[in-house]
This record gives sequence, C-alpha cells and structure tokens, in this order.
Amino acid sequence: MLELYSFRSSFIHQLNARVKVIFTLAFILAVGLTPSNAWPAYIFFLTLMASLILVSRLGWVFVIKRSVLVLPFILAAFPLIFWGPSPLFHYTLLPGLQISISPAGIERFAGITFKSWLSVQAAILLASTTRFPDLLTAFAHLRVPDLFIAIIGLMWRYLFVISDEMFRMMHARACRSAGIPGNGKAGGSVFWRATVTGGMAGSLFLRSLDRSERVYAAMLSRGYNGQQPEKESLPLTWNERRILVLGITILAFIWAVGLLSGG
Repeated sequence: MLELYSFRSSFIHQLNARVKVIFTLAFILAVGLTPSNAWPAYIFFLTLMASLILVSRLGWVFVIKRSVLVLPFILAAFPLIFWGPSPLFHYTLLPGLQISISPAGIERFAGITFKSWLSVQAAILLASTTRFPDLLTAFAHLRVPDLFIAIIGLMWRYLFVISDEMFRMMHARACRSAGIPGNGKAGGSVFWRATVTGGMAGSLFLRSLDRSERVYAAMLSRGYNGQQPEKESLPLTWNERRILVLGITILAFIWAVGLLSGG
C-alpha cells in the first residue's frame, strides 16, 4: 500500500497545509451547494480545478486514475434516470419491453456525477500535495477535536498493517494452490474460490483484532496518552493569507454564478 502523497516541486506542495485544507473544504462545500442545473458554474469549477492540477504538476493521468473512487457515487445515482421526477417519457425497445426516461432525473444524475467527480478530485489534490502528518497538524491548528484527529491518524496508519497482513495471506494461498501444467489456472471453481475468499476475509478480521490489541499494548508501553504528537508548524504568512482569501472569494463568485444560472 502506497502513500497518497506524491512529491513534486510545485507551489501548491510548498503551501501551508492549513490553507489547502480550508480551501478544499470550501471548494467541496461550494460545489455541493451549487444547483444541479448550473452548468456555467460547473465549467468554472472544472477550470479552477484543472488550473490547480496544472500548477501542482501532478498530471491529469495521475488524478484521473485516482478519481475512479467516484464510481460508487455515480452508480448509486444511476436509477434517477429511470425513476426520476415527472414527466416520464416511455420508449419501447422490444415488443413487451418498455423503459421510462426522466429528463429531470438525467439532469440530477449528471449534476451528482459532476459534483462527486469534482469533490473527489479536490480531495485527491489535497492528499497528493500534503504529507499526512502535515494534515494532522493542520487539523489540530484548526481546532479539530483531538479524539477525531487520533482516530484518523490511527486508522490511516493501521491500514498499512492490514494491507501487509492481506498480502501475506494472499501469498500463502498462492503457495498452497497447485495448478495443472499448461492450464494456467490454480484452485477449484468460482464457488470454491468464493468460499476460500470468504474464509480469508473472516480470518483477516480475527487477525486484525489480535494485531490491534498487540499494537495498542505496544503504544501504551511507549507512553501513548491518547493524543497525537504535534509537529511544529510555521504561522501563516501574509502572502498565504492573501492566497486563501483570494481562493475563497473566487469560490464565492462561482457559487453566486451557479445560483443565478441554476435558479
């Protein structure tokens, strides 16, 4: 499992983490509050995000590959096309087979898709240009509750432990699955593989519980008191404050355009 952070020599990478966190939250909030039919505002949001990706030097291919996370949100909204608000238009595909299409549902589906895609891209940009300890430090300076920060930090670090356990179990399964020479396949049928996978998932859950107890005991023996050690953070400069104010002003302007065009 790899870190989300991707080092580049760019202005956004060097920017204070607090500025990036506040701007990202404001961006997601502005996109979420924009009406679904405010397409001029979405074009502005997309232009702004494309400009930030260009400045960060991450590359479009890098961001698009990671934005596949938006697919579950898109699939959840897909039924709006067929069961959206009235009026419904009925089309006959085959004799006895008819589907209903809702133009308002298509518009809502497109809006949800675009909002989800832009929000995920903003989160990817934040995670790819900011180291995880810097994010936790930024949350602490922004007065996020210590318990919430501790949960995020432990959850993220423990993902690597679970990932290592999972890869070792998969390696052990591959070593125990004999294959017929020339067939290229190992193991039994699809149902057999599903049964084995379910057993592996249960075993991984039990092993993760045992591993978490041992990890927590090791943390207590090293002086863990429920709080993450804070990293030294430089105060915001006037230039960074101006950048943050300018970014929020741009977002407010685009959101106002969305209200006027989508109303």
